[in-house]
Amino acid sequence: MTTEYRESEQTVLVVDDDPNVVELTRLYLERDGYRVVSASDGARGLALAREEQPSLVVLDVMLPRVNGLDICRTLRQESGVPIIMLTARVEEDDRLAGLDLGADDYVTKPFSPRELAARVRAVLRRAARDNAGAQPATLSCGPVELNQRARRVTVGGSELRLTPTEFRLLTLLMRQPGRTFTRDEIIDRVLGDDFDGFDRTVDAHVSSLRRKLAAAPGGSAKLIQTVYGSGYRLNHSTEVTSSGK
Repeated sequence: MTTEYRESEQTVLVVDDDPNVVELTRLYLERDGYRVVSASDGARGLALAREEQPSLVVLDVMLPRVNGLDICRTLRQESGVPIIMLTARVEEDDRLAGLDLGADDYVTKPFSPRELAARVRAVLRRAARDNAGAQPATLSCGPVELNQRARRVTVGGSELRLTPTEFRLLTLLMRQPGRTFTRDEIIDRVLGDDFDGFDRTVDAHVSSLRRKLAAAPGGSAKLIQTVYGSGYRLNHSTEVTSSGK
């Protein structure tokens, strides 16, 4: 049975080589009003992501042809589409690997399809709030300039491609330089109260953001400081300014 496509629907791409997982996920997501497209291998999944431009991607780690981590890495180089990783691996470091590559959330197999559907709704709600709540102000910190309206970050004039989560994290820190945000505060303000992960998820997002800042011409990982036993803050020794541009 197919679901009639309506232009207002958001499209979710599900990439998994288990047909039972795909069909059960499709059932629950279509009940929520999403249009669902799917692929059973990594190469086709990447192609569909480029063709369909989905609102969100549900991506298994272990896939034939191209694995999920490689797909996540490629998509992060091309877009900011929200990504939820599916993984049967139980080691924390394996889960963090996907987050470090830019995934927004993860679900461990075996999982409840109701839980996955809830995670999809939560991630898309956060994305919608980001778009609706963007302010016209531009924040500047040394070589870094963050335009909240355009959702664009540049370092020394070169654009920095960030995931939606990384953008929210950098915005939070740049709005209040020198203030230390605990992991719980970052979870609440960046990941949202729908988040049901673990503290090291925050560390993974900070690590990824630092790596991108360090790799940019004129950038530095030292812009974000670790306050041991507390959390993270923007380096208060670097002047931060804002404008209405």
